[in-house]
Amino acid sequence: MCGIALIVSGIRIDTSSLPFDSTTATPTRKSEKLLFSLDDLKEALRRRGPDSFGAKKVLLQLLGQNGVSSFTVEEDGDAADGAIETAKLHFFGATLQLRGINPLVQPLTDASGNVLVYNGEIFGGLHLASDCNDAEFLLQTVGECCSCGSCATDRCVECGKSSIAGVLSAIKGPWAIIYWQDSSRTLWFGRDAFGRRSLLVHWPTVDDSTFLLSSVSPVSPVQQASEYEDHNGIGCLSYWEELPCGIYSVHVDASKTSGYLVGEVKIHEYTNSMLNELIKWERISVEPSSEDLHTFCHKLSLGQHAKHQPSSEAVPNKTGSIQPAIPMPAHILLNALKESVLRRTSMYTVYQAVISGIRQEKFFPVAILFSGGLDSMILAALLDKCMDPSYEIDLLNVSFDGQLAPDRKSAKAGLNELRRVAPSRKWRLVEIDADLSDLVFETSHVMSLINPANTYMDLNIGIALWLAAGGDGWVSDANTYDNDGNHVRIKYKSNAKILLVGSGADEQCAGYGRHRTSYRRGSWLGLHEEMRLDMQRIWRRNLGRDDRCIADNGKEISILG
Repeated sequence: MCGIALIVSGIRIDTSSLPFDSTTATPTRKSEKLLFSLDDLKEALRRRGPDSFGAKKVLLQLLGQNGVSSFTVEEDGDAADGAIETAKLHFFGATLQLRGINPLVQPLTDASGNVLVYNGEIFGGLHLASDCNDAEFLLQTVGECCSCGSCATDRCVECGKSSIAGVLSAIKGPWAIIYWQDSSRTLWFGRDAFGRRSLLVHWPTVDDSTFLLSSVSPVSPVQQASEYEDHNGIGCLSYWEELPCGIYSVHVDASKTSGYLVGEVKIHEYTNSMLNELIKWERISVEPSSEDLHTFCHKLSLGQHAKHQPSSEAVPNKTGSIQPAIPMPAHILLNALKESVLRRTSMYTVYQAVISGIRQEKFFPVAILFSGGLDSMILAALLDKCMDPSYEIDLLNVSFDGQLAPDRKSAKAGLNELRRVAPSRKWRLVEIDADLSDLVFETSHVMSLINPANTYMDLNIGIALWLAAGGDGWVSDANTYDNDGNHVRIKYKSNAKILLVGSGADEQCAGYGRHRTSYRRGSWLGLHEEMRLDMQRIWRRNLGRDDRCIADNGKEISILG
């Protein structure tokens, strides 16, 4: 997980083509103001990326009719020959490094003057070696892209090179990016189609012409003064908003009518047609036909029969496990989930193992946010299938009501079930206890993390996620008992850097009670529309918030999808 940010000043940003009401601001020194200090921003980013931190500036100079020149310098550097810059792009990058052999410090630059800060993973779509760092590979890849900026396909028709939109559309995995392409004087930024990595934006206004992008909102004096309180109980500071999922560009040029640098924000469609269909949540058939239902029931019957007669009705797969001869939809889904878990847990061990001085094959920094519910139980069972039995697995469980909380009871029941089905695995239930009335500082801190979300539900979920990601709790000592015969609990803090989370499972699998209600009221079409709504707003309601709360502990949130 990484923390990335950009502050742009001195450029008149035109947002008229965007689907919201925004007035283009004229850049003046008076109107360029921040509600927080740079130190506040850096500290918020460092919490997400504790391994390294860096900053660089791209200084732009207006050369009259000759166009624009640019210089990339260190944070405390100045333009060449003492010239005064017309505009400035200030990049920040904090890194939690989980892949690659060598230490990495963002922002990354290349010989062409390009600058990249990246927060994401590449699980597929682009081909990189297992010991290669995602950000370094991506900088090289986009550095070879065309610079026309108008290509709407994977490859530019004129030069034959890949387009930046095409490269980003091909990434299989969560990502957020800020990239300066120096040859075209174009700023690129965006996030994946479901917003699995946070990226907040402050669009320029008449009162504040500064343009900002950041993984997280730092706590500002305004926030501290108001304590987020308004008439609804939780405040709403509208400085930041979630950047809608997509790929954006701003081409910087000299204005023909004024002495300013200008840039229009453009949105680029993902070039992957399958991805666009998924975003729209389009299905060839919403309502299953009677023939489909009959076929499914027949396969279900055969699958149940195969359990009792594996020698005749089932065949071993490549891993040696027994499967029904006719693939079941549930089995296909389970295999896809297993592959997803495998990718998310097998690609992260190289760098952390090297810096820790631990043999790579014995280092496995993975834990699960564990409620004992269906999604976390499936994640735990799949993780058990994907890793050596000698590794221990931390199950992180938060309770605000001690041992009486429903999630604590279900977690203990789930632990017993996991021990039954995987007795050779050492499962460690980390009991993280908290009292909301005592979490004054923590509540204030989490309020800044969930921003721009601002409801009590967001706050409660955010606190639970933040505490769970911290991993600071208690574990039962199986060999020590108290006077009542109960296992003694000892203090424990999980050091796992990668956290598997079941976020989005209910939205994708119709797991909420309202999904049942939608089906009752509107049959299959009603359910389809409800799920479409869920998936098209999940970036705003869930995933960005969850990313910010978990990553604040210097942890990598890993969502299956």
